[in-house]
Amino acid sequence: MEPVIIVDQGPGTDTEAGLDVAARRPGKPGRPRSEQAEQAIIEATLDLFAEQGFEGVCVEAVAARAGVGKATIYRRWPNKEELLLAAFGSLKSPYPEPGGVSAREDLVAMLTVMCVDKADPRKARRYALLLGEGEKYPRLMARYKETVVEPRRDIMRAVIRRGIETGELRPDTDVEVALLALTGAVLAKEKSADSTLDAEFAARVVDGVLMGLAAR
Repeated sequence: MEPVIIVDQGPGTDTEAGLDVAARRPGKPGRPRSEQAEQAIIEATLDLFAEQGFEGVCVEAVAARAGVGKATIYRRWPNKEELLLAAFGSLKSPYPEPGGVSAREDLVAMLTVMCVDKADPRKARRYALLLGEGEKYPRLMARYKETVVEPRRDIMRAVIRRGIETGELRPDTDVEVALLALTGAVLAKEKSADSTLDAEFAARVVDGVLMGLAAR
């Protein structure tokens, strides 16, 4: 039987008085307080997850770790599941906006982001924990794939389809196979003897895959 994820019921009687001391101080130059608080909450969630797994993550513990009140968290995420999804989503950096001029250039930019994330040891460790722990929570992982993974794949699919429409890629290109070939190469490289992941490798992958897909 799948373990039950206990979802917090809401902010209850928590008030603005519970906000962290830093948020009540006069503003300082740099990142806005709301952005600082959000980043602290995300980091606290990921740290607790790394230390104690899913069961160790609760709004009270996250608030204490992040130095904020529970109300600060509930204003952004209504329950523990949404908070976890936001934290897991932060393990993947956003793709750059496709330029629309060249499918190759857009795909290289996207795979470069993937390589940079995979080369970050802290992100890599947290992501490995997510995959390991996630097997116990298939429903939560299904939501993670739906809300985080698939939207990113859709962006890459759109770039490949545009390459087909503009004649950069063959009209019979299999979009799903192309997507898996591109992303799978990055995942496989991470486990190889030479695990160097950078922009140069991203370009090599895209060029290698597109060589077989280029219009003739």
